[in-house]
Amino acid sequence: MAETLPCIVKVFLAEDSVLIRDRVTGLLQAGGMAVVGFAQTPQAAIDGILAAHPCVVVLDVQLEGGSGWEVLRTVRRTAPDIAFVVFSGNSDPAYRKLYLGAGAETFLDKSTQFDQLVQAVTKAANHAQV
Repeated sequence: MAETLPCIVKVFLAEDSVLIRDRVTGLLQAGGMAVVGFAQTPQAAIDGILAAHPCVVVLDVQLEGGSGWEVLRTVRRTAPDIAFVVFSGNSDPAYRKLYLGAGAETFLDKSTQFDQLVQAVTKAANHAQV
């Protein structure tokens, strides 16, 4: 009988800070996930996500030249099976409500919930595969 190997969770990062992107990449890789792409601008994120078709997108609210809102709306229309974990330094309740209402799995605050990111991405990936 063949042994079943666990599926690697593919993650795309839509984050304009190189420092945050590097830190998140390290956390996700340590958690057994594969970062399959990243982007700093909304359009580059949309193009990259649709090309890579990851299980989960880690999305910042504020991107270079625009917002994550555009990314979430566009990708959800085209590829509704891709899960989103919003990971932002701007955790205003209005943003939280907007993104969760549009279908994001969860909304984490970078300043207080960094340690919860791997767990949130794992949970989102499990929901996306159901």
